[in-house]
Amino acid sequence: MTEIANKLEQLLNTGFFYLSKCSEADLRSKSSPEKWSKKEVLGHLIDSAINNLQRFTEIQFEDQPYSYRKYNQNALVDANDYNNAETKDIIDFWMAINKRIISLIQQQTETTLSYKIQVDENEVIDLRFLMVDYVDHLEHHLNQIIQ
Repeated sequence: MTEIANKLEQLLNTGFFYLSKCSEADLRSKSSPEKWSKKEVLGHLIDSAINNLQRFTEIQFEDQPYSYRKYNQNALVDANDYNNAETKDIIDFWMAINKRIISLIQQQTETTLSYKIQVDENEVIDLRFLMVDYVDHLEHHLNQIIQ
């Protein structure tokens, strides 16, 4: 999992560099009313980090298979009003929570990476898949911000 932790760290560095150089107007701008701004996409990545940090942590001590809880992405972005939040605060929070996630990824063993996660009645994944998927998801949305 060292490769995944390193990839996440590189994505954070890329994101931090880009976001630090953007104007507030660029970060808050929306291509249409129903689309997220760059700040809202970043907010979505924060919400994803919060939920996944909880999953990555709880699976260490909850009964197996761990029960995967979904969350309402749009409602969380709206409720947190990321577009009007202090940019520095949300960038710092995004960086900090992902550094914690990197630490968790680095702590995993082959045993813990094989812990089962019940996504729904027909789908079971493992912690390794969830961690890799988290980093891929972050990369996808970071690319949306940077383009």
